[in-house]
Amino acid sequence: MLLGVIADDFTGASDIANTIAKGLPGQGGLRTVQYLGIPAAAADPDIEAGVIALKSRSIDAAQAVRQSLEALKWLIDQGCKQIVFKYCSTFDSTPAGNIGPVAEALAEALGVKGVVACPAFPGAGRTVYQGHLFVKDRLLNESGLENHPLNPMTDADIRRWLRRQTVSDVGHVDITTVQSGSSAIEGALLRHGEENHALVIVDAITDDDLVAIGKAVVDHRLVTGGSGIAIGLSANFIARGLAKGEGSMTVGIDGPEAILAGSCSGATRQQVEVHKKDHPTLAIDVAGVMGGRVATSDLTSFLLANQGRAPLVYSSGTPDEVRAIQARFGREKVAEALDTLFADTARQLVDAGIRRLVVAGGETSGAVVSALDLGALAIGPEIDPGVPVLLSKGDKPVALALKSGNFGASDFFVKALERLAGR
Repeated sequence: MLLGVIADDFTGASDIANTIAKGLPGQGGLRTVQYLGIPAAAADPDIEAGVIALKSRSIDAAQAVRQSLEALKWLIDQGCKQIVFKYCSTFDSTPAGNIGPVAEALAEALGVKGVVACPAFPGAGRTVYQGHLFVKDRLLNESGLENHPLNPMTDADIRRWLRRQTVSDVGHVDITTVQSGSSAIEGALLRHGEENHALVIVDAITDDDLVAIGKAVVDHRLVTGGSGIAIGLSANFIARGLAKGEGSMTVGIDGPEAILAGSCSGATRQQVEVHKKDHPTLAIDVAGVMGGRVATSDLTSFLLANQGRAPLVYSSGTPDEVRAIQARFGREKVAEALDTLFADTARQLVDAGIRRLVVAGGETSGAVVSALDLGALAIGPEIDPGVPVLLSKGDKPVALALKSGNFGASDFFVKALERLAGR
């Protein structure tokens, strides 16, 4: 294995796995597999990139560090020459959150400084300019992410945000340096390392900027960022003759389908509204879930009764609705109850013969795939930017799409079901 990735959630893991498998146009990517948690056995020797999906974004920071260091050890044991710590392109993390502690712990374990920290993903509208994170034309804290139910982002200055989480100071490489080329970037990172900066925010506003950053870190043991940071990494291994550029395989499974949406992001809410115009949908009564009046059987019965019609169940709500429910029952209790509901529903659906499953929301996806215990997932074609087809093996193969809340076009759900079937 050449490249190892530690991702802090399951949708982010499939996002960066997709980026690595695609590689650069005309060059191809690496043969990539996504692991749901830290594998118990060694990797297949044919795998060139392994992405370990953890559910560590919103847990206690010390626990996230322990899990990430365990993942690092497994990846190093597989022979990885470079490690990527992947977090969300909207930098989902509270001031007491996990991005800084995990990144610093990995840097210390590998004995490196001057490590890139770049959440930019221009294809999804995430850019970094003068150390500030933008979502399209809005600062992060004015983009709707300030209303995130678990990790509200109230400051777009990610140097300042990250500094609250770290021991050492945080460096910055500005866009002028980035657009001067990979040699200039490499020199700037070296200087920050000499100044004892473990982490360095690097500006990026285009894919070309990310490719330049990728070339600059060709010999770096550790890189951190959103999935966009991996755009140029596959090319480094191909250029050195270590990989052939075969990338993703074409996969698809046709069969019964279901859609589960637990994200409350604006994009997912719009996708739900578009989908419900022509397909059966069921809104989950969250208060009913908390009061024991809504059970897993209610969801599975609805989904199984509407096979062939792309049925959807969702808990998505507006920021005001989410705040009201959290105030009434408690944020953690609501999150735990919904994760359990979606996990149990997915398990029953697969047991009942569902073979195409679309899941919206990082936390929801983590709960679902953990419950299904699918093992390694092959990476297939891209559905929308950042969201590939995933295929499990075994006696009951399942085709999956795990969508981060803010990703995907308005018609994503129907498009995803078609791609999962190989169409």
